[in-house]
This record gives sequence, structure tokens and C-alpha cells, in this order.
Amino acid sequence: MARVLDRRTLLRGTGVCLALPLLDAMRPAFAADKATPVPRRMVAIETNMGILPQFFFPEQTGRGYKLSPYLERLAPLREQFTVFSGTSHPGVTGAHAAEKCFLTGTPHPERGGFRNGVSLDQFAAEQIGNQTRYPSLVLAMTNEGQTLSFTRSGAPISAERSPKKLFQKLFVQGKPEEVAANVEAIRQGRSMLDFVGEQSRRLNRSLSKADQQRMDQYFTAVRDLEQRLESSEAWEHRPKPVVTAKPPEDIDDIKQFVLKTRLLFDVMKLALETDSSRIISLFIDTVVIHNITHHGNRPEVLDELRHHEEGQFDALGSFLTMLGETKEEGQTLLDRTMVLYGTCMGSANSHSNVNLPVMLAGGGFKHGQHLGFDTTNNYPLTNLYVSMLQRLGIETDTFSSGKGTMRGLEMV
Repeated sequence: MARVLDRRTLLRGTGVCLALPLLDAMRPAFAADKATPVPRRMVAIETNMGILPQFFFPEQTGRGYKLSPYLERLAPLREQFTVFSGTSHPGVTGAHAAEKCFLTGTPHPERGGFRNGVSLDQFAAEQIGNQTRYPSLVLAMTNEGQTLSFTRSGAPISAERSPKKLFQKLFVQGKPEEVAANVEAIRQGRSMLDFVGEQSRRLNRSLSKADQQRMDQYFTAVRDLEQRLESSEAWEHRPKPVVTAKPPEDIDDIKQFVLKTRLLFDVMKLALETDSSRIISLFIDTVVIHNITHHGNRPEVLDELRHHEEGQFDALGSFLTMLGETKEEGQTLLDRTMVLYGTCMGSANSHSNVNLPVMLAGGGFKHGQHLGFDTTNNYPLTNLYVSMLQRLGIETDTFSSGKGTMRGLEMV
């Protein structure tokens, strides 16, 4: 019996930070060529312990709605974001297990044998990640191993948890011997792909027609990774951007999750500003407040939880403000960057995975509104993801359970 090769194994073996740059489309070329499309970017953020819905959702829908207590903390930016209600991922259940599906929409993560699908950020990175040094940045504010990002085969992508290491990765130029070592590692990866590809072609001769079609998809993935490896070698010889900001110092205290998040936001802003990457995912683990999310509507516990969540919205507001104050070719970085912010649970107190608190800021959409959908029969949140992919210039009408764009959300 012929041995079947697993694409998941291939992806793990080659790593997840290999770039496929279009070398003649570097930032200097963008400035010189007026015909070059506007660079579009996407940041996706999940906080995993829910958001108190009574302080997040506005009571009125449409434009001119009264800001809720949490959104009031973003008041200067109200025309730069849209808030959604009555949305969720169809079939995504399992309480906390749903956190791994926030960007994939893959149903029933609580079931045995669950296999995740590709995440929104990685789907986008496959299409446009070739335009920057790093196709995507996968980040997490956690002491565990959680991630928001998954390959097309459903394999989790390890997240960078240290703001200091992220800064070094983006802006500290390696010594010549380190660059040489990286180049050699890339070449070794290409050699491995050559070997795997040859072995797979031998197997292909004895497979059924259906399996041969699957193998054709596999070969396409191999060729794509080969191109990424080849281009990644070219990036190793190019200098990294120079920034005046000082490297951040990591915070070890898990109780300081808001400050830790702010540090990551600072470096993320620099990554976007220098066009080091246009796609970023960030998982924010607030397990330290897990106990008080089961508040039982006790006023003193609700007050404590609200205080923590207000800190998170203050941090988000500072990040969005930084993007809005950064100019790029006559626009702001926020104009060109979609920032998705939400959670996997509509109510952490009841472990509900419906009516998810979600908002989208920036990116060139017509914002300043509350789009409210049916709170009983929720609207697919993945339709928003289709809209976001199209805004990045990716031609698709579907993503996961999403079969069209988000109703009521329009581009500028």
C-alpha cells in the first residue's frame, strides 16, 4: 500500500515565517509608482474571556446611536468603527473551546477528532503576504500556547509572545554569520521540499483519480512554499527598517495583561508603519480574570470585571488613535488598516457562543454605525470576513461558513 504524505507535516516542517516578496514592489517603489494599488492591511484581535454584553452593545441600531459604556471610551473614534450585534459563527460551540475558531469559523471544536480550518489571516497571507518581508505576524498575549492562526491544513501556528523579541525580529539586523546561518537553513528547507516532492510524484502514479486530484493540490502547495523559500533568501540580504523607538521590556506578571497588550500594540503599530507586514493576528489571554467572568450578576464582581474590560478598551483606543495619527501618502494608517476586535463568547458567565461582541475599525469602510442582526437567529460573522478579504483586494465570495459579504457594511 502506498504511503500517503500529509500536507500538515510539510507545513510544520517548513515553518511559518517564510516570505514570498515581490521584490520590485518594495516600499520605495510604492512611493515612485502612482499606479501601485493602495496598501491594505488587516489586524485581527480576540480576547478570549468574553466581553460583558450589557456594557458593549448599544441599545439603538443604525447611525446616531448612543454609545454604550465601553464604546464611550472610544468616542473620539466613533466615525472610524462599526459595532455588530446578533452575529456568531454557525455551529461553533463548546464554550472556551471556541476560542481557536474565532478566525476560522470551523464548527464544533469541542468534538473529538476536531480539525480546524484555515484562519482568516493565513488565508489572506496566502494571497497577499508576498508583498512584505513577513507574510503575517502571529502574536499572543499569554503564558500558554494559544494562537489565533491556523494553516490551510488546520495546524496551529506558534505565536510570538514577547514584545521585545518581536521588536528584535522586525528591526534588529542580524550579524553576517547569523544571516549566513539563516540562508543555509532556508536552502536546507528547499532541499527537503525537493526530496518530498519527488517522493510524492512517485506515489502519484499508483493513486486513484480522486487521490491524484488531492495530490495536485499538494504539489501546488509545495511549489508555493518553494517560491516562499527562494524569496525569503533574498529578504535575508536586505536591511531591516530603522526605527527611533526603543525596544520594549517584557512584563512577566500575568495580572498586568492590559500593560502587556499595550506593549504589543506599540510594536504592531511600528510593524504596520514600516510595512514589515500587512497582516497581524493577536490572541489576548485574560485567563487571570476567568473566575470573575462567572459573576452571577453580583454587583461587586461585575464592577471588578468591568474595570478590567474598560482597561482593555482604553488600550484598544490608544492603538487605534496611534494608527489614526500616522500619515501615509496622504491618508492615515487607520484608513488603510482594518482592525477586527472581538471575542469567542457572547456571555462568559453562561459560556454562550452566540451574539458575539465584535467591532471593526478603519480600513476604508463607511463606519459610524451599529449593525444589529437577529439575536435569536444570528447572522454569520464569517460574512464580515469575506468583506475584509475583498477589501484586501482578494477575489473571493466565500470564507468558511460565510457565503457573501456583510450586509450593510460598505466601502468608502
